[in-house]
Amino acid sequence: MTTSPVRIGILGAARIAPFALISPARKLPQVRVVAVAARDGQRASAFAKKHGIEKAYAGYEALLADPEIDAVYNPLPNSLHARYTIAALQAGKHVLCEKPLTANADEAVEVAAVAERCGRVLMEAFHWRYHPMAQRMIEIVRSRKLGPLRRIETFMCIPLPMPNDIRYQLPLAGGAGMDVGSYTVSMLRHLSGEEPEVTQAQAWLKSPGVDRRIEAEVRLPSGATGHMTASLWSRTLLRIEARITCERGTLIARNPVAPQLWHRLLIYVDGLITRETFPKTATYLHQLQAFAAAIQEGRPILTGPQDSVANMRVIDAMYRKAGLQPRGYPQTATA
Repeated sequence: MTTSPVRIGILGAARIAPFALISPARKLPQVRVVAVAARDGQRASAFAKKHGIEKAYAGYEALLADPEIDAVYNPLPNSLHARYTIAALQAGKHVLCEKPLTANADEAVEVAAVAERCGRVLMEAFHWRYHPMAQRMIEIVRSRKLGPLRRIETFMCIPLPMPNDIRYQLPLAGGAGMDVGSYTVSMLRHLSGEEPEVTQAQAWLKSPGVDRRIEAEVRLPSGATGHMTASLWSRTLLRIEARITCERGTLIARNPVAPQLWHRLLIYVDGLITRETFPKTATYLHQLQAFAAAIQEGRPILTGPQDSVANMRVIDAMYRKAGLQPRGYPQTATA
């Protein structure tokens, strides 16, 4: 238990850092962003100056060695998540790591074990899960207000016409399944409350081994079925949605990933429709509050290491069913 602000350092001058950490931290007195590191020291210094950060380091190891840093935000490429999350934990830092936590399930198991040994908070940055909209969606489904679950479909399709983006780079553990696909898996798992079995999958490739779109059909232990659709570039330019069909009705959630921008929650039950709206507070703000509370007060988190392991197992299975190797392993398939 501590009331001192959590001092956070950023690994990498990533584009997502201002939205996911720096901006929400300015609204939370219990958090301070105090340092940033990059392989290029000049880039780190420029980023620090632009965002009013006190310290800039040339190299990630220098930041991890700083005893005045309590926690680390890791938005590095997917292929580096495990390596530097482990290094941060072993340096005594708590870690907020961007999704996916690792390149594959084996790495996730290893990282989870290190977090347990080190006794530090490790949170995967599925920010959608910490917003009141997500909590309400789960409450409705679990309450059985709509009756037993029959089918769940999750979608996250966005346009990313940037061929050199790291999300299209196989050595960096890229691909639609690793990026937007990790959200579709997270939504399906958390909303159903069950662990899915991937029964079939299909991938559309941007380059050998790198999916720009991937879909998967799943079966749940309860007997319900599900489908996940994830795309970085396809004819479905924009669709962020969860559709839950139950015996008595249907729940449709539009944009549960960033409801602060726009959202719809529609509940159809017994022929009647109800619409619910939620505060337009950023998902990242709720996430950072939860991260700080876990460090300062020992509160539980919703996206901890074991949840990350379960998520990565589904992502790996999705790739295998589509005829591709999970990331981080020798890539032998080009289907």
